[in-house]
Amino acid sequence: MVAGIRARQTLAAAFASADNSFGFLRLMFAFAVLVSHSLPLGFGADDPGAGLTNGQTALGEIGILGFFVISGFLITRSGTRVPVLRYLWHRGLRILPGLWVCLVVTAFVFAPIVSLWERGTLRGLFAASDGPFQYVFSNAFIAIRQYGISGLLLDTPYGQRTGTSVFDGSLWSLIYEVLCYLLVAGLAAVGALRRARWLVTILALAGAGVMLHDLLRAPEIPGPQGVHGPVFGVSGLDSYSLVYLTYVFLLGAVCQLYRERIVLHDGLAVVAAAVVLATTQFGAFAVLGYPAFAYLVLWLAVRLPRWTRRVGRRHDYSYGCYIYAFPVQQLLALVGVPRLGLVPYVAICTVATVALAVGSWHVVERPAMALKAWSPRRRDTTTEVPRTSAGAGDRGGPRSGRGGGGDYRTTAGDQASRMNNSATPPPSARTTQRSLVDGPSPLRGRP
Repeated sequence: MVAGIRARQTLAAAFASADNSFGFLRLMFAFAVLVSHSLPLGFGADDPGAGLTNGQTALGEIGILGFFVISGFLITRSGTRVPVLRYLWHRGLRILPGLWVCLVVTAFVFAPIVSLWERGTLRGLFAASDGPFQYVFSNAFIAIRQYGISGLLLDTPYGQRTGTSVFDGSLWSLIYEVLCYLLVAGLAAVGALRRARWLVTILALAGAGVMLHDLLRAPEIPGPQGVHGPVFGVSGLDSYSLVYLTYVFLLGAVCQLYRERIVLHDGLAVVAAAVVLATTQFGAFAVLGYPAFAYLVLWLAVRLPRWTRRVGRRHDYSYGCYIYAFPVQQLLALVGVPRLGLVPYVAICTVATVALAVGSWHVVERPAMALKAWSPRRRDTTTEVPRTSAGAGDRGGPRSGRGGGGDYRTTAGDQASRMNNSATPPPSARTTQRSLVDGPSPLRGRP
């Protein structure tokens, strides 16, 4: 049974408080990516989702799209309320510490275990040109340039299928998330989020135009649309992923900026669900299905059962689940866990991934988020004048609009800081899109 609230609300009214299910949805989207990767990583088989949608999307891609919708909605709100430098500080704290520790754990825990299992020795592991140290240094600044370590993991079902060494293919999407953060920072810096929100709408409409253009040029409908290629000659950036994911992010951003005008209605949610299902079968999923899916995500955030609203309120494990699932699945596939069957493999991978995500949150991510209010201190050489009272002249409290009453929760990191402000390497050029989560395979380009 869905939560018993009014059938018609504006987004502003629906998200006027912290009572929403974003934390639960993020966790489910991370789990969707894990499940989507289970067949390719554990059994060397295709994700069946691509076949069910005529090659337009897959379960893991749905999870990534959901992340970008929520990010667009929440991060844009942060951009309207926090100064740009503070906003960038917050975003860096949320992404980088968890990533850095994940890279170190992958390189110096997972890789040695794999080396001992495959080769019976650590000899040559650390001296290789693509060894653990190079893996960490190459990927430390978001853009993932090295997926393999010392030629390991070639004996897994995925390695045998693709001939590639891949430890954490899910990290490919982080660069596009960060670029969307920078887009919001740029729009905030020029005042567009407050005084020219129509500009964001134009950007979203331009993205929709690209979706329509690619649909009309698609080899077949229904079927995959869009082509891959480097962005401005930068091989580490894929034009398809950049445009399509930014478009979905902008859909969330537009909903945030026009939240007082956009209505959440149960009837419209039913229509949106029907559009999503219909477009996966008959085509135009990116053109019509993306906006419908974005609406559906926001509707679910306030219509899911109330118990889901407690998930992620204090502890947000979704990021850890997303970045650790792939190496966990690869390691368990290497040691033969898939022989137990698909369901046991997924279950064991989930338990191991959640354990690492819990550690990541409590040891790394939450302490990092507690630094959100930090700023460089300058030594004050003036003589302090004692105050006789805390009267009208005291302006030490938070300014209006910077986290005052009525704000809705963005992430559990806000709880940690006591504030409320809020996979695959790039494919080769001109290859036809199959799915955002195909993983580092020949169809997506060799790492």
